[in-house]
Amino acid sequence: MPAFIIIIVIALSLYIFYKIKEFRVKAPYEKRWTKSKANISLGVFISTFGLNRLVINESTYDLIIGGVFLVLGLVNIFLGYKAYKHFLPYAIQESEQTKS
Repeated sequence: MPAFIIIIVIALSLYIFYKIKEFRVKAPYEKRWTKSKANISLGVFISTFGLNRLVINESTYDLIIGGVFLVLGLVNIFLGYKAYKHFLPYAIQESEQTKS
């Protein structure tokens, strides 16, 4: 499916973007916040890849691999979102302190 391929490419691009940004950021909480956004992008990449394998159902192995990738991606999205929500107030507070 072309829609899955487009989402896969965009998610992989965002993951690379946030990983590069993570290395460039100096503030510790902002670094962790950026890392959580990269984890969310990686989770979207992995889960979309798993969905693509499930849709292109050629064998039992495709179903198993697609299911494992889908679950792994969803777990990564969930944990990345929790980290994002946790570090967001600290990153905002940290950026306000550096401005002052």
